[in-house]
Amino acid sequence: MTEKESSNEQPLVEHLIELRNRLLRVVICLFVSFGILFIYQTDIYEIVAKPLLNVLPEGGGMIATDVASPFFTPMRLTFFVAMLITVPYFLFQVWAFIAPGLYKHEKTFALPLLGSSVILFFTGMAFAYFIVFPLIFKFMTGITLEGVETKTDISKYLDFVLHMFFAFGFIFEIPIATLLMIRSGIVTVEGLAQKRPYIIVACFVIGMLLTPPDIMSQFLLAIPMWMLFEIGLLLGRFITPKDSNE
Repeated sequence: MTEKESSNEQPLVEHLIELRNRLLRVVICLFVSFGILFIYQTDIYEIVAKPLLNVLPEGGGMIATDVASPFFTPMRLTFFVAMLITVPYFLFQVWAFIAPGLYKHEKTFALPLLGSSVILFFTGMAFAYFIVFPLIFKFMTGITLEGVETKTDISKYLDFVLHMFFAFGFIFEIPIATLLMIRSGIVTVEGLAQKRPYIIVACFVIGMLLTPPDIMSQFLLAIPMWMLFEIGLLLGRFITPKDSNE
């Protein structure tokens, strides 16, 4: 290997080492967070189960149909919460790694977008927990057949809750996705506005696929999707002139 080849490869090696170190910090942060939260895993599960427990009829409750569920189910939820706590730190490390290679106008656009995406994801989860869950669980428990006792398995409940958290978290990223597509030139504001009827239909189809088979759940996901698209479309009108000037 010549001296010239060595000098060309050195920056790549340095970048890989930096990337490894940053990922290692993220992993350490994740496991430290999990270790601290593990002490409170039962309390964390009780908080997540509260929307269902609050609307269960008298005598209703939660059960564990698997021997290991009382231990592994709260632990799984705790690890999920630890991942959520680590996400901002992970994105900070990603930003610190890629920011030196970005132009100033790219940083000006990307940094607020990155922060907004985290806030919107957590907002989607909060929307599911505080608004969607109480309505869905009240509706579902209200149509229980006479003589049928409501007993929900803790593991199945967690699967449902995590599914809904991810669904609403990603759905709330629609304004970010809309802005990115407009910014990159893939679509235009006018083009999206013309396709509004198809997008509204798509929102209800996605709501049907991602939620339980009841009309209320589908509307609770489809309507926010539509509103978030409109917000992204509105904000997109402010960034289109900037693209045309670059």
